[in-house]
Amino acid sequence: MNQSKFIFPGALGLLLCLPVAGQIHLQLLGTYSTNIFNASGSEISAYDANTKRVFSSNVKNNAVDILDISDPKSPVLMTSVSLTRYGGNPNHIDVKNGIVAVAVENSVKTDPGMVVFLDTSGTYLGSVTVGAEPDMLVFTPDGNKVLVANEAEPNDQCTIDPEGSISIIDISGGARGLTQDNVKTADFKAFTKDNIDPRIRIVTASNTVAQDLEPEYIAVSTDSKTAWVTLQEANALAIVDIDNATVTRLVSLGFKDYSLPGNGLDPSDRDGGVNIGNWPVLGMYQPDHISAYQVGGRTYLVTANEGDQRDWPGCNEVTRVSSLKLDPAAFPGSTIQLPAKLGRLRVTKVNGDANRDGLYEKLYAFGARSFAIWNADGQMVFESGDALEQITAAAYPDKFNATHTANLSFDARSPDKGPEPEGLVVGRLGDQWYAFISLERIGGILVYDITVPATPRFVEYVNNRNFNLSTKGGTAGDLGSEGMLFVPAADSPNGKEMLIVSNEVSGTVSTYQVVQ
Repeated sequence: MNQSKFIFPGALGLLLCLPVAGQIHLQLLGTYSTNIFNASGSEISAYDANTKRVFSSNVKNNAVDILDISDPKSPVLMTSVSLTRYGGNPNHIDVKNGIVAVAVENSVKTDPGMVVFLDTSGTYLGSVTVGAEPDMLVFTPDGNKVLVANEAEPNDQCTIDPEGSISIIDISGGARGLTQDNVKTADFKAFTKDNIDPRIRIVTASNTVAQDLEPEYIAVSTDSKTAWVTLQEANALAIVDIDNATVTRLVSLGFKDYSLPGNGLDPSDRDGGVNIGNWPVLGMYQPDHISAYQVGGRTYLVTANEGDQRDWPGCNEVTRVSSLKLDPAAFPGSTIQLPAKLGRLRVTKVNGDANRDGLYEKLYAFGARSFAIWNADGQMVFESGDALEQITAAAYPDKFNATHTANLSFDARSPDKGPEPEGLVVGRLGDQWYAFISLERIGGILVYDITVPATPRFVEYVNNRNFNLSTKGGTAGDLGSEGMLFVPAADSPNGKEMLIVSNEVSGTVSTYQVVQ
């Protein structure tokens, strides 16, 4: 399969297929395939350095696949551990100190889920009950706790909407013999619509704050004391005191102004090509993955600003700009609702009509088509603007904003979150820090040097996707990249830094060597 590589050293020049001098690049080593297409055959992976094994969540089979990557060029399936007795699906997985933790949602997703603990051979160690729909989990750096983001989405009719929360599981004594006494819950009950920042989105008016907030992803401080949790639909961040199991703050992430220079987007699939420009639209950052790193003794947070929405049959906030009634005072004599302009762009019905007169003064789109760096208080330090769409447009001018399920889909995702940055991980090589950002739709991995948080440098874009072959035939490479792992050289099976990428649409796990 053809691994395409694109290097974009700066806004003034494009350079194909050459690494930036003095920087790293990714070299594809090998791929394991579940041969499961578009059914989450491999969504999230975890890596154990002692056994050189990867533990991959196989949602289709409701199992954990254990791969041997002692030869990273040839990942091999060792065994598959069924999770059927524990619930519906494995949503996330992590491993530390020989303990594998798996977040398993209930077969009725609005009911409490479980975290199941295994050893690295797949043998059951224990389990505990957590909140509804545990969507992500992570070990604290000291290995004493497991934090779980309980997303708690509603049922399809939105007649049942459980409260979101963060479970904190004490495993300092090991994973055997765990009871519910080992579990604490950081919830949102203390927050009301009157005491939170009004920019934090409460999408369903009849919900309490706790019902509406849906924790998505967690980053943890190096001292294992603080967690930062993305609240994707709410466009907010929760800051958690881990020892006291308390959400101490909710932080609105604000909005991106697409009318500003360098903040363009392509909002239409009916405009005849790649047209990245400025428009009177606000983007909700709504990050999915989040990672933390330290520079100069200060903690910074990196987010992949994917975007998400409530679009259940019983509570759907999504519409197109063409379907809204615009306030003529805000958009005088405007033709922006034409299909070739903003008409096709998907936006929310919840925000934008501040005085509730049925006329929208502002337009709010899902996600920001970017990645961002924030300080520990949730204040923005850097945002990548329209670089992600510019880079992918230059690399694939005839595949721009393609979907992850079909190769003949040019421009299809332009009205809906564009390349959709979702996965993100940071890694350190010597004195340099790098961010690896995966694009869910067109695919591929962007590499940025983030050593100076305020001025990241783009390094390269690598996409292990073959646009000339059928996506359903298992020969088109990696599709729908989701989870990523950075493996330091000291832990790697070949003694060199690696990146491990899980791809939910193609059902593949690929290994990359980080070449300096």
